[in-house]
Amino acid sequence: MLVELYRLYREALDATVHGAQPVEYDWGKLPNPLNGVWLPYSEMFNEFSREIANSLNTLNDYSLRLRAWNAVIAPMDDKEKLDTVHEFIDPIATIGLNLPYVIRSRFIFAAAHLSHQASRSREGASWRDDFPLDGEVYFKAADKFGAPWEAYSAFKRCVEKFGNKQYQSATRDFRNAYNHRLSSRFVIGITQIVTREVDAEAKSIRYTFGGMPALGLDFVAGLLDEQYQLGTEAFLAFQALVREHEASISKNNIV
Repeated sequence: MLVELYRLYREALDATVHGAQPVEYDWGKLPNPLNGVWLPYSEMFNEFSREIANSLNTLNDYSLRLRAWNAVIAPMDDKEKLDTVHEFIDPIATIGLNLPYVIRSRFIFAAAHLSHQASRSREGASWRDDFPLDGEVYFKAADKFGAPWEAYSAFKRCVEKFGNKQYQSATRDFRNAYNHRLSSRFVIGITQIVTREVDAEAKSIRYTFGGMPALGLDFVAGLLDEQYQLGTEAFLAFQALVREHEASISKNNIV
């Protein structure tokens, strides 16, 4: 049964129209030869740009996979759907819904590190390596080190739209519910049968009954498509920031 299911899925995936183009790799233009002082920037850029592209392209890929599975499960009864979700769909949908938060954080991390390193080209001997520990790199750090760069403000605006509160609401706060409470299921199933609610103004507590229905695959794929579009816009803004870094480094690349 599983082999036949996967065959049907591959047929559906092959028939799925690829509407969005993948983001690119190997687009850096640092000077060659490059002074050794820029080695941290160069190696960070290579890794950060590659992993961000990998994550964005995975987001697009998972949307296509979910649409293919949606076509496969359409004629199934509930038992067959439950088995298919367990065997194939749940990991893709779970990771897919979490990816925008992952990518958003990677954009922030990369912009902060690269802007800090590139600032050495402007500050010269006055540059200080006062960057926070990696576990403490959030928007505050990106703002501090990105502020001197003209392209940073546009980059920040793009990243703020990606994986934002609107997405959080549309997914029923899936990330936090999945990691800390009980998240919605996919395709079939009900969670949160009982919900405790506190009315601060009335100083009262009530319990509601009903439950949260499952998220449909077509709906999830649509959310991922929207996030991929926002992610590609942020990627273009990230490229513009890096181009500004590269221009400044090129002017101060004594070899």
